[in-house]
Amino acid sequence: MDITKKNNIRITGNPQASQTLVFGHGLGIDQHSFSDLLPAFEHDYRIVLYDNAGSGNTDPSSYSPLRYATMNGYVTDLTDILEFVGAENTTFIGHSVSGMIGLMAANRKPHLFDRLVLMGSSPRYLNDPAAFYTGGFDEAALEALFETMHTNYQAWAIGFSLLAMRNPERPKLAEDFASSLQRLRPDIAISVARAIFLLDHRNELSKVNKPTLIIETANDIAVPAVVSEYLEKNIRGSKRIKVNTEGHFPQISAPGEVIAALQSFV
Repeated sequence: MDITKKNNIRITGNPQASQTLVFGHGLGIDQHSFSDLLPAFEHDYRIVLYDNAGSGNTDPSSYSPLRYATMNGYVTDLTDILEFVGAENTTFIGHSVSGMIGLMAANRKPHLFDRLVLMGSSPRYLNDPAAFYTGGFDEAALEALFETMHTNYQAWAIGFSLLAMRNPERPKLAEDFASSLQRLRPDIAISVARAIFLLDHRNELSKVNKPTLIIETANDIAVPAVVSEYLEKNIRGSKRIKVNTEGHFPQISAPGEVIAALQSFV
């Protein structure tokens, strides 16, 4: 399958720019989640957007449960995308799971990356008491999450959206996220959720040799503050910025804050 169609690749911004920004999205959303950020960068940067397999406007046949049972399939997709678009001087901005996908891709093919931005990202969501690591979830909580998704996916999408967005004064944000989740095929969403919430890539952090910005929000249901602190501690030379918003989607709930953080880094 043509990679442009497979990942719904879109290139915008300044085609003559010497630097490229690549945006990668998280579970339940697509490249349009970055729409409010783009105007601040379109004049000075070439911008590459894409959808992960099984998400957004990708061909449903592009998703393979075997290929995407771990993050490795997504990592390969990302390096293929960057090679296809001829990205140079690239800053990769990864939200949620795409932060770790970008980090792993940079470790695998460092020549494709100049800088990394991890926004609401985690190397492991499951607590590991033996290593004194807090990821935010225990095994019982994750199994309950997967069971709820399986039993009544549509209701789970509504409830999870409210918790993830955490913006009661702007209810439409949660409603839009719920609608986005509900557009996913439930079997794909559940499979992707398992791959995400059961990942463990703590061993990748010490390999990072790119300047890295960690963007943290308050009361993130998926990534508690202690995880962002762990990333900063274990990625050499990284910088952590707390943006003034709650929830897991700062690029949607507080785009101005995210723009300021990115401009301070790129």
